[in-house]
Amino acid sequence: MTAPDCLFCKMAAKDIAADVIYEDDNLIAVRDINPAAPVHFLIIPRVHIDSLNQAGPEHTEMLGSIQLLASRLAHEEGIAAQGFRLVANCGNWGGQSIFHLHYHVLGGKPMGWPPE
Repeated sequence: MTAPDCLFCKMAAKDIAADVIYEDDNLIAVRDINPAAPVHFLIIPRVHIDSLNQAGPEHTEMLGSIQLLASRLAHEEGIAAQGFRLVANCGNWGGQSIFHLHYHVLGGKPMGWPPE
């Protein structure tokens, strides 16, 4: 399922150009256009889910695949050894600005806590 006005659905369908670093039948990973770290990419499911709040048991395999892909790509991007951050913003107060579930992978610099 896709949403016709969704930016990430359009990226996954190749209707909008993106700097794709990985794709398969279920997921696409693209470089963030406004990076918050030296390495910053997004992992986006092709299926449209507004946020993690709407994910259900039927999405368990896909959510696990995102975790494993984050680690794989962190290794490929050279940020795994020093560490990286995996973030899913959820809802307005969680900082979500595009309402299609996606995960940020950030690395290449030390990260503080709490995040700013």
